[in-house]
Order: sequence, then structure tokens, then C-alpha cells
Amino acid sequence: MSDLLLDALLDSLKILPFLLGVYVLLVWLEMRFGDTVNQRILRAGAAGPLLGALFGGMPAHFAVMGSALYARRMVSIGTLLAVFLATSDEAVPVILSHPTHVGLLVPIVLTKVTLGIIAGFTVDLVLRRVSGPVDPPDGDLSTEVHEHGCCDHHIAERYPRLLWHPLMHTAKVFLFIFLVTLALNYLIFRVGEDRLGTYLLQHSFWQPVAAALVGLIPNCAASVVITKLFLNHDISFGSAIAGLSAGAGVGMLVLIRENRNRLNTVKILGLLLAISIAAGLLLQLLLPAWMNG
Repeated sequence: MSDLLLDALLDSLKILPFLLGVYVLLVWLEMRFGDTVNQRILRAGAAGPLLGALFGGMPAHFAVMGSALYARRMVSIGTLLAVFLATSDEAVPVILSHPTHVGLLVPIVLTKVTLGIIAGFTVDLVLRRVSGPVDPPDGDLSTEVHEHGCCDHHIAERYPRLLWHPLMHTAKVFLFIFLVTLALNYLIFRVGEDRLGTYLLQHSFWQPVAAALVGLIPNCAASVVITKLFLNHDISFGSAIAGLSAGAGVGMLVLIRENRNRLNTVKILGLLLAISIAAGLLLQLLLPAWMNG
């Protein structure tokens, strides 16, 4: 049990500096630009999915920033999905740790980034046509942002007090991430990585469905398992893409913790899962030679 605690703590600590940086940045933006920050970001929203996918494809925790920005409705659903679908999570370091498989890194990252761009723009376009502007804010955002920050603090407060808010916000989110990571580590420990691969990811055309469901687990262990199974030729390229695209990792936990609209969160996760499965099945059809990695 002590090993599980240590692993959960180390996994959570990896994200802590980036998480704190995100909230400090958000508070600084709120102070610096006041009621214009949302309008400035939203005016550039049309390019959101492109930028989101490109940043998401980098080996960093940009899914955390995407979730934090979406919780403030500074980016669209399409942009958030683009980040989630493109995010590399643990796949990049795992592949780089296997020199003989480094050549697989480019097609995986390129496919995920492309998927993020296409899906992000498509979702925003559909939502815009169905319900008008993408993710319209609730009420007068300009007044809300001018008066309140990410933790309901008043923007009129000075820097010493404002520094306290991102620290407290980070601590709350960190604790949530740590507890969930610990629970998931215990579950995976009880099930076993080998059994997870054997029973959930059997060789079949519908393999991407199971892979996406495993990838949806908000834990880096899921992406590690999927990547290793692909490198060992136990699952197909389409299944790897489905699983890794559904796996937004810590970004997903931040979204669950920060997004006040629970139904909206469920819809986003549903879209993420559906898009990942569809992409995986399509790749099964287009690349049958890669059925076994």
C-alpha cells in the first residue's frame, strides 16, 4: 500500500508546478486585462481548435490548461476536445524509452493532432449552427470577470491577497487529483496490467472500443498500458489511437473538478469517447495491415 501511496504522490507532484502556473496565469490575466480578457480570447476563438491540437500534441500537460480555460468559458468545446484528443500524456516518453520503436512516434502524434484539429473544428461548427455562438457565457461575462476571479475573489484586491487564491485553488485541485490517482492505482493494482490487456483488449475489429474505454480512465497508467500493448503488437494502430485519444489524463480530472456544469462535463466526455472510438474503427478499416501494431 505504501508503494501505491508513493506512486500516486509522485504522479500528482509531476503536475503540481504546471497546475500552479496555470492558475497564477489566469489570475494575472484577470488582473491585467480585467473585463477584456474573455473578449480578447473569444475573438481569437475561431483558431482555437488548431492551436489547441498543436499545443496538445506537445509532451506537456496542456490538457490541464485547456480544462482550466474551459471551466472559465475562455475557450470553446471544440478547442478543449482538440487539446484532449491530441494530448500525448505518457505515450511519448514510453515510446522514446524503446529506441527500436521511436519511428512510431511521428505517426501516432501526427494522427492525434490531425484528429484533434478536424474534430475540434467540426464540433464547434455544428454547435455554432445548432445553438449560435459556441459556448455562450452564462450572463454578462465582462461584469463577472471584472468583479470576480477564478476563486470568486474580487479583482480589486491587491497582489499579496491574490497570490493566496491560486495557491489555495491549486491545493484543492491537487488533493482531488491525488485521491483519484490513488484510487485508480489501487484498482489497476488489483486488476493487474497484464489482465487488463488480456481481457479488455482482445484482437478483434471492435478492439478500439475497449481501448477507448480503458483510455478514458483518468490515470497515466492507462496510456502507459495502451502504448506498451501497441509496442508489443498486442493491439492495433487504430486501437492505440482510440485509447490514447480518449486518455486526457489529469486534464480530465481538472475538468471534472472545475467545471460547475456536471451535465456539460458528461457531454464533453461522451463526445471525447465517441470521437476516439470512431477514429479507431475508421483506422481499422483504412489500415488493416496495422491490425496488430
